[in-house]
Amino acid sequence: MRPIMRTPVPDIFDEVDEDLRADRAAKLFKQYGGVLIAAAVLVVAGAGGWQAWQWYDGKRRAEMAQSYLAAMTTADGQKGAGRLAADAQFAAVAEKAGGGYRTLALLREAALKADAGDMPAAIALWDRVANDSGADGLLRDLATLQSVQHQLDSGDPALLGARLLPLAAPGNPWHGLAEEAQAMLALREGKTDAARDTLKQLAADVTAPDGVRRRADGLLARLGS
Repeated sequence: MRPIMRTPVPDIFDEVDEDLRADRAAKLFKQYGGVLIAAAVLVVAGAGGWQAWQWYDGKRRAEMAQSYLAAMTTADGQKGAGRLAADAQFAAVAEKAGGGYRTLALLREAALKADAGDMPAAIALWDRVANDSGADGLLRDLATLQSVQHQLDSGDPALLGARLLPLAAPGNPWHGLAEEAQAMLALREGKTDAARDTLKQLAADVTAPDGVRRRADGLLARLGS
């Protein structure tokens, strides 16, 4: 009698298990296949969209850089009507650009207006930069300083002094110029002793710019110190 061939029991269980897994996978794909395909399409589209945005953003930045440099060339190379043209160019850059170019364009536009004698417009632009939370902190402080410097003879002393206080802190890069402005403000209010103390401190401050220290020495000499 020939022996009966038997299929090993473990093999049958494996086949049944594989069939069950295949059946479950088919049911899951039937139920969620559309969602999975849509997710895959979104991933691919997102990657392509990101690359497109990077290309567009780089192109826009390059255009803003060219516009800003063109405005600088106009401002530095001409006077009178030419400077008015540069004013308009900087205003256009500030309107279209974002980030650093907008801030720099506003600062240059403010300087041009101040040179032309339009101080209210210049101060408004400096204050706009100073209050822009998206601008670089160093440039915001510079805008505050310039706004205060151009109001030392006419602005509210209390308000100007409050704006100078954080700029005059030792760790601030503009502290030398801010202390000089504090001394000028004290002289305007008749506080000669306070001005003299600030100027003495400034003249001895090796971290202050040389020009600021020389001006402090000169003012001290005029005050008899």
